[in-house]
Amino acid sequence: MTTLETSAGLLPARTAAKEPARRTFRLSHISFGLVLAWLILGTALLWAIAPGLFTIYNPIEGVPGGQLKPPSALHLLGTDSLGRDLFARIVHGAVHSLSGAVAAVTVGLVVGTGLGLFAGAIGGRIDAVIMRFVDVLLSVPTLLLSLSIIILLGFGTLNAAIAVGATAIAGFARLMRSEVVRVRRADYVEAAFGSGGTFWNVLRRHILPNSLTSVIAYTAVQFGWAILQLSTLGFLGYGAPPPTPEWGLLIAEGRNYLATAWWLTAAPGFVVVAVVLSANRISQSIGRGR
Repeated sequence: MTTLETSAGLLPARTAAKEPARRTFRLSHISFGLVLAWLILGTALLWAIAPGLFTIYNPIEGVPGGQLKPPSALHLLGTDSLGRDLFARIVHGAVHSLSGAVAAVTVGLVVGTGLGLFAGAIGGRIDAVIMRFVDVLLSVPTLLLSLSIIILLGFGTLNAAIAVGATAIAGFARLMRSEVVRVRRADYVEAAFGSGGTFWNVLRRHILPNSLTSVIAYTAVQFGWAILQLSTLGFLGYGAPPPTPEWGLLIAEGRNYLATAWWLTAAPGFVVVAVVLSANRISQSIGRGR
């Protein structure tokens, strides 16, 4: 039996065709920034799941005589022009912004990954047709495409999420196709075909699992990007209608009071930036394998 020389000694040649070892996360390499990112994102998720644990105020009903109050012990982030507690509106708005981002990423991930998987695995004319469709999607500005889809579907958080998800399909498809093409040429895939594996079996057991690492990291990036896109649509008035406490809508409602009540725009804007940056930091840790 032939052997391969390695730094550890002599190994059987057939081990060269084995799949690459799965990367593990080592706790010793977790940085403070990564811990902070998980903490911020986890807090936002808790806001969406159980907002009653963080605030007792109603995000829809205002308090008479309590308009435009500055941040205080009673109202942590002040009140808006109708006397509604801003912190309560941010907390209750997390469910709209985060659920919309999850729906958007799911649409892009499922459809885009499926297209990229079949394009890279099958190749030929199918690959050419799918990638030309992807090129068309990439040629249209994302905001313009989102607005066009929303005009067709109507306003609302779900429709905005579908529109944002549709703009993410092309990115997922191109990344998945490139990963599949790379894995398809690996030795262990050729060995699987040579040992009698069928196309669908090799695709399911070898190509797909080993092509998802970069896609998972890209998913975290797209989650933050989706929050930003949904906030942009809400700011422009194409997202959830008032009085829904969606983060982008909160920023839009406070822009008329920048001179007298800056917190109405600064607070929800800071939350959006913090969550997006946290998602990007987590994506980097996944992509690097630590």
